[in-house]
Amino acid sequence: MIESVFNTYKQHKNTSLFGRYISLKHIEPILKSLENDFKIKVEGISVLNQNIYSIQLGSGPIKIFMWSQMHGNESTSTKALFDLLNYIKSNPSFIDAFSLLIIPMLNPDGSNAYTRVNANNVDLNRDAQELSQPESVTLNKLFKTFKPHFCLNLHGQRTIFSAGDTNYPATLSFLVPAENEERDITETRKKAMRIISYMNTELQQLIPNQIGRYDDGFNANCVGDAFTMAGVPTILFESGHYKDDYDREEVRAYTFTALWVCLKAIRDKNQIDDNHLKYFNIPENNKLFCDIIISNVDVNGQNMTVEIQFIEKLVENSIHFLAKIEKISKFTNLYAHKSYNANGSKVLTTNHIDIYEGYETDFVIWKNNEILKLAK
Repeated sequence: MIESVFNTYKQHKNTSLFGRYISLKHIEPILKSLENDFKIKVEGISVLNQNIYSIQLGSGPIKIFMWSQMHGNESTSTKALFDLLNYIKSNPSFIDAFSLLIIPMLNPDGSNAYTRVNANNVDLNRDAQELSQPESVTLNKLFKTFKPHFCLNLHGQRTIFSAGDTNYPATLSFLVPAENEERDITETRKKAMRIISYMNTELQQLIPNQIGRYDDGFNANCVGDAFTMAGVPTILFESGHYKDDYDREEVRAYTFTALWVCLKAIRDKNQIDDNHLKYFNIPENNKLFCDIIISNVDVNGQNMTVEIQFIEKLVENSIHFLAKIEKISKFTNLYAHKSYNANGSKVLTTNHIDIYEGYETDFVIWKNNEILKLAK
């Protein structure tokens, strides 16, 4: 079943959304177009007076609360949500059991600036207790008035993460947030663990060995932990990296499918495995990747390895990936999403000097004065 849903994904993909930069101006026309299908409402205002919208659909007994782009530069799940809405339009019976409340973009100011934080430089995922920001107040208000049975907290993760101690990228990762410092396995957490265990089993058919589990260190200031403390099972989604997919379009399809599987599991909870301990079979994320490794580089007569990580920069309403030299050493313990072999040649800056740690560039010069393009 999951393969058939994934294979028909392109039929439901919202083609007006593409790439990493998704701001309010991108989704407002879509929201306008959905007004005849779903209830669209302004729930609050951001620091810079941008609208925070909700989408409400379904009238079933199981209430699910979802939100995306709490961090403005984590947009993959926003794209996937609009794809899911297209699927629901074509398959309305899929949500017969549900009442869904969705905030597609909680942090419109951060989304516009392509930053993790909001316009006051506050991480909204560390504001669950103080509620110092208008975006946090809006989220908390909806949580209390809607009274969900499950929460889906949708995020994106960097390319550095591996699925466990392997050379597989963490394309998708999940977490059941802790409820207390002791990280006790409470009944609330068990409910979410069972759902994620089922999701993992299903998704392994599509992306084997590329699913990770996030660390569940407790922080009451994090929204997932706070909502779990309030007795509501909460599932954190992290959309990560897939081979050569820096626009996160492949990962978008897997995130869409993960959302579909999650809702199916919640709907059919009496038919899924009751063993919550399978959740711990999912390998915990590790930081074992960099974007590029150049091996066998001549640096001052020594054979060295160069680790490179992309920096995401907003340039003319598009994300530019600038290469930064993170580390130059004799050995590396990291895997790379892309590897090059200098074969003993020097690798030079645009000023024809040896590259150095901290250097940021679009390209380097190597092998007989050839240009090696690094940036995306």
